[in-house]
Amino acid sequence: MAIRTGCLCLQRYSPTRAACFFSALISGLLVALPAAADENLFGYVLGAEPTPKGHNEVYFWLTQRADKGTGNYTAYDLKAEYEHGLTDNLATAFYLKGQSINTSGIRIDGYMPADNKYGMRPSGVEASLKYAFLRPALDDIGLAAYFSASYDWRDAHSGQDKDKFTFESKLLLQKYLLDGEVVLAGNLGLETTYAKRAPIANLPINDATGDPLDWPTTPEMEIGVIAAFGAAYRFAPNWYVGVEALYDTEFETEVGTERWSWQLGPTLHYGAKSWWATLTWMPQVRGGGFENIEPSSYNGVPYAGQDDLSLHLIEKTKNEVRLKVGFNF
Repeated sequence: MAIRTGCLCLQRYSPTRAACFFSALISGLLVALPAAADENLFGYVLGAEPTPKGHNEVYFWLTQRADKGTGNYTAYDLKAEYEHGLTDNLATAFYLKGQSINTSGIRIDGYMPADNKYGMRPSGVEASLKYAFLRPALDDIGLAAYFSASYDWRDAHSGQDKDKFTFESKLLLQKYLLDGEVVLAGNLGLETTYAKRAPIANLPINDATGDPLDWPTTPEMEIGVIAAFGAAYRFAPNWYVGVEALYDTEFETEVGTERWSWQLGPTLHYGAKSWWATLTWMPQVRGGGFENIEPSSYNGVPYAGQDDLSLHLIEKTKNEVRLKVGFNF
């Protein structure tokens, strides 16, 4: 039995555009072909099945992050991934990252210091290993460990120059039910980050204080905890529909527990013999911060001008859409 997962996305979010995009994707993929092995059924939740020995896969992920509750904010994150099966239980992958951003009218101390706009540019590199202790297609449940290391030179939030080194480890679970008609998957991860912002000349003035906006350039250390769950149902040959949930929290050296957020949304997957595609919409449903220090933008609480106080919109956005497309050979 075989099953897969992957990612990619487009355009500023609106319900009309999202519906049109889903319709266009479905119309373009209405060809009933056999399902491929090791498919990414989810956009955010990783499966426990590694690429088999000697096999190769190429993935493309495109993620849109949009709407911080004020001003204009739209960013795209691109990943091009090559994965190779070293053994039947061990796979390695290498990634090239890109980023584009269009932001204006948002000022947040330490995070959004100035307007910024540019098209897709290289932004980072990454490498990962996945080792399966138990394989979901062969055992009662799939259990795998995932490790990755990455280097980024652009800040994901503001688009400004920033050196960031990240190490991530995850425990991956996956379970097939009803001969693969229902698929469950869960992840629990720990992420450690070292980051240092590049200086910015002539910082804009903070209207609330009359001083230049703060943009700390001293190194910082962060630890993040991520928990994710997904469930998918095969409603037609090669087609799965499902739901994903993601909890993300972060701890910083100067702040302690800095922020947290919940995202929840639907996912749609199609798998052919040699390729697959997964589309996921993950709006933020709840979020916030903890510590009570100044300036307020350091602790995850709503920033001045934020329209929805139940969300964390300093490092996150209201909406994320991800499209993943994969090819195996």
